[in-house]
Amino acid sequence: MSSFTFQSLNLRAEIGGNSYALNLDGNLILLDAGMHPKEEGPNALPRYQELPYDSADAIVISHSHLDHIGTLPVAQRDHPSAPVYLTAPCAALGEALLHNSVNVMSSQREELGIPEYPLYHHREIDYARDQWMIRPYEKPFSLDPPGESGTILTFYDAGHILGSAGVLIEKDDKTIFYTGDVHFKDHTLIKGARFPELHEPDLLIMETTRGADDRPTDYTRADQEARLANCIRDALETGGSALIPVFAIGKTQEVLTMLDNFKAEGLIPEHTPVFIGGLSTKMTMIYDSFADSTRRHRPNFEILRDMKVQTGNKRRRSPIEYKPGAIYCLSSGMMSEKTTSNIFARSFLQNPANSLLFVGYADSATPAGAIKAASSGDVIRLDGSHKVQLNCVVNEFDFSGHARREELMDFAVKARPKKLLLVHGDPDATEWFQSRLSKALPECEVIIPQPGVRINF
Repeated sequence: MSSFTFQSLNLRAEIGGNSYALNLDGNLILLDAGMHPKEEGPNALPRYQELPYDSADAIVISHSHLDHIGTLPVAQRDHPSAPVYLTAPCAALGEALLHNSVNVMSSQREELGIPEYPLYHHREIDYARDQWMIRPYEKPFSLDPPGESGTILTFYDAGHILGSAGVLIEKDDKTIFYTGDVHFKDHTLIKGARFPELHEPDLLIMETTRGADDRPTDYTRADQEARLANCIRDALETGGSALIPVFAIGKTQEVLTMLDNFKAEGLIPEHTPVFIGGLSTKMTMIYDSFADSTRRHRPNFEILRDMKVQTGNKRRRSPIEYKPGAIYCLSSGMMSEKTTSNIFARSFLQNPANSLLFVGYADSATPAGAIKAASSGDVIRLDGSHKVQLNCVVNEFDFSGHARREELMDFAVKARPKKLLLVHGDPDATEWFQSRLSKALPECEVIIPQPGVRINF
């Protein structure tokens, strides 16, 4: 008798440290290998110990954000025979991210006293990279030896970040689709998802990040871009500068493209210098290397070459120095301690002529989260030794890289899966989807997977 099961290896049913095990009648596939951003040491790992050593037949990575690829070397250590399948941009971005993670963990070993750090090393990444198998979008490939075609996978552009993929998996008479993180609408630089038409798949594994986000019905990305341009111009005209904390992968490149568009449209002065710093520079170089080979609104547009952005002097302790009349796109997006945006903010927040412009999510426990919750004049703790008075202008914008909940609802209802698993969402988000999809799809079993629980399909 055939056996098809799904098992969440996540620490908890929430966002963070994503990894799922699919057992397809004896073929074990690991979907993603993330690191939990709110945990430290071994607690940041998925529950890899629940799988037998070297039992995975394949590891599939949906995209290169830390919560989906951050512990891939550990997963490969546990499953040394398993090839890793991912897109070419995902591999390039992921390799750079993993090497950076080694550096971060090595610092945290000393600063936070975490003896288990780093969880892996540079040479281990280089060795594990030999097992990575690059696959293009929309071209099926087999996990089985030549001549056999029992398990077929196909990547589809998920529109979340460069190289992100939804995964169609076919085995015998079963069809499974994993959305990964998805964005259906076009971004400023890259285009939105191009998913297949699904017809009653046996299993749909769907992200639910924005399930608790009641976005206004009149929201448009164009309006948000116009607001951002106006806020930047206001800062420049009052003799200040604009600081935009950005995530290194995805948000940096989208914002830089917006700035180039603003200049071309006369919304901000063309001569305004733009600085980037932190991991963003390396990731932007990788984005540029795929300028002519990926789905984009501006093919062949290379950010570093065509915008002539300034990247600072890495030999200085603080590589980016403040100047009035400039725009600073610095990582990290949450202004985490020791990052370029956090260090830069020490001399930035006190100036009332400046504007701090948030374009992405920030956890409440981070410096960015604290600033969002603060009022003008409050004292902000940037790290253990730096407190700064918040005098600058603060504004927030919605440029989420995740699909709206209504769009995901429509996708699921049109697909009409036999079983639907709601993942990558905090409890209020997954519960919103479960309540509504159970009514919209009465013949579908809608489940919020709990860690360690095997689900048959």
